[in-house]
Amino acid sequence: MRTVVVTGAASGMGAAVRQRMLADGCRVIGVDLRDADILADLSTAQGRAGAIDAVLSQSGGRIDQLVCCAGLGPHVDPATLVASVNYFGVVALLDGLFDALREGTQPCAVVVSSSSATLQSWEGSPLRDAYLANDEAGVLAMLAAAAQAEATREQAGYIAYASSKHAVTAAARQRAAAWGQAGVRLNVVAPGAVETPLLQAGLADPRYGDAIRDFLPPLRRRAQAEEVAALIAFLCGPQAAYMHGNVVFVDGGLDAAQRPLTF
Repeated sequence: MRTVVVTGAASGMGAAVRQRMLADGCRVIGVDLRDADILADLSTAQGRAGAIDAVLSQSGGRIDQLVCCAGLGPHVDPATLVASVNYFGVVALLDGLFDALREGTQPCAVVVSSSSATLQSWEGSPLRDAYLANDEAGVLAMLAAAAQAEATREQAGYIAYASSKHAVTAAARQRAAAWGQAGVRLNVVAPGAVETPLLQAGLADPRYGDAIRDFLPPLRRRAQAEEVAALIAFLCGPQAAYMHGNVVFVDGGLDAAQRPLTF
């Protein structure tokens, strides 16, 4: 029986992944703030360390799959919290559970990013550089400044969201060489808008609701969480044994429409 760790397992895409993995006969260790096997706050260094220790304890130091679904949307205040969970929480668990994955059978990890990661260029951005240097204090300082500046105050949440999703995608790809040599596959899934409680909260936010409502891809609908979970299950399965270091969009054609000549 495969042992699968799912962060953000209590709701949304994480809950859908948990249900899919259980249906496939896996043992699932869920991590979330509530209603999970391991209760942990991934926005803090202490919470991340506690989550890693608890996973290692419950799994005996051996896991087969890690799916990082935990994340916050642009409507969450303060914007710094978004970066702490979406980037630093994910990277901490990837690195902290890497050795346990190496002990697993056909091990792999999947990071849930977003199509928002590619909607603008972050090349040369000091913010991206701070993320990839694992400088959490520096990232939070820049985002706090953006939340105070008149020119960026209303978009601080989006800046935090898009930058964190871009950076976590880059961080996963940076690890592809070392992870592949260790026999652990690592891929990224980039959904567009998905029908989840997090999306509904964003729709209700006066700052971002209209933009989210208008954010429809060529297929003219939002994804269901189960559709994303099905892709993640495939990436974790034997039929995807040669897929590694990839960013797979599940966005109804949005990325193709936005960047038809970039791939």
